[in-house]
Amino acid sequence: MIEEMLGFPFFQRALVGGILVAVTLSVLSFFIVLRRIAFIGVGISHSALAGVALGLVLGVNSTAAATVFCALTAMLIGYISRRGRVHEDVAIGITFSGTMALGVTLIALSGRYMSNLFSYLFGSILNITSGDIAFMALYCLVTLALIALFFRQLLLISFNENIARVAGIRTGFLHYLLLVLIAIVTVASIKLVGIILVSALLVLPAATARQLAGTYRPMLLISVLAGVASLLSGLVLSYRFDLPSGATIVLCGCALFFICFALPVGRRGKPAKGG
Repeated sequence: MIEEMLGFPFFQRALVGGILVAVTLSVLSFFIVLRRIAFIGVGISHSALAGVALGLVLGVNSTAAATVFCALTAMLIGYISRRGRVHEDVAIGITFSGTMALGVTLIALSGRYMSNLFSYLFGSILNITSGDIAFMALYCLVTLALIALFFRQLLLISFNENIARVAGIRTGFLHYLLLVLIAIVTVASIKLVGIILVSALLVLPAATARQLAGTYRPMLLISVLAGVASLLSGLVLSYRFDLPSGATIVLCGCALFFICFALPVGRRGKPAKGG
């Protein structure tokens, strides 16, 4: 069956785009789980609906509009939470509900039927085009390059932001950078799993890895492997049983997490250590 699937151009495109996104999401998941900001993926991913709707109303490219809108939303969440007057989860809840409401309102005001709204919400990886692959590659490679450039600093602020600040690291800049990178990859992932489900892939890979690893190096590696395994198994099952690809990938990720959670090994939620 695998040979048959690989013979189809649409599956080849889905595989390439999916691996790109899965690896990038898994790396971001590592920092999200370490920093305990899992809910932030929900707020940023759901704001993409408003970005897509804004592009529809203004008559501009929906991907570009969603990218700008998600990045601005991520920075707004970071600004509100770092002011100290509102906790981060409250800031996320406000922006999450507000941007979703804005997206629905803009779609209604446009007076146009979005025939591809379902694919934006739940993903349609098997309909990925060569153009989609190009922008996924751009977004993901830029994100991975920036993470590699600032990896040690991002790792330090994930373990202890106060120590990082004393050491002279620009914690504010890195905080906003991480949020914007999450926004960028969220937009790149819309075709993979959709707006509704992308937040799951920002958490599941590293949450799975945390059940098996006690230090950051194996945790990061297992996170990437878990993300790619969820993608591949989800693609195969969605093709074999004619299931929605995005939902199937997330379900495979959940299954992998619970399997690892049930194993009599691992740290069971304890913070990963350096080294």
